[in-house]
Amino acid sequence: MQVASANTVPGYNPIKGMQRIKTYPPPPSARAVCKDPIAALTTTQLTTLDPQGARAKLFSKQNPEAAKVGDILLVRLKNGDDFAGVCMNIRRRGIDTAILLRGNLTRVGVEMWYKVYSPNVDGIEVVQRREKRARRARLYYLRKPKHDVGSVENIVRQYQRQRAMLRSADVRSRDANSNKKKSNKKGKK
Repeated sequence: MQVASANTVPGYNPIKGMQRIKTYPPPPSARAVCKDPIAALTTTQLTTLDPQGARAKLFSKQNPEAAKVGDILLVRLKNGDDFAGVCMNIRRRGIDTAILLRGNLTRVGVEMWYKVYSPNVDGIEVVQRREKRARRARLYYLRKPKHDVGSVENIVRQYQRQRAMLRSADVRSRDANSNKKKSNKKGKK
């Protein structure tokens, strides 16, 4: 058995005797700075990705005018692609909120998941609301031929025509108002 000598004891100097080892206080706790870091991160991401809160309002459960399962939605992407389909599922998970749309491409049923707050998504529009409230949270039965809605292209085209007509009428009324203002200014001189 080996006895500890003065040379093997840590922190012992035979000339000075026992020396104190310098200790440092613990670093400040992250909890003192931020109580809930995940919630803080989520709110900062939401404010950067959805500054006006339009998408949050569109999929909020408290909003009676929110998009619901069974509605026909049109998703516009930054690269210019549009996809329209029946909303089969809404997955509400904060910043990871996503929707499942079912549409037809070249007569083949296609389902696409879209993240609502994705920077690639330019906009989401409700084309047509379901007449009656869906009695399911997820409309997976739409995959069966009996319940399949089919192509929603005609409904989307009609919606886009109506929007274009409203825009052109709005532009005409603005032009007419601006011409009236110009004529009033000319008459006053």
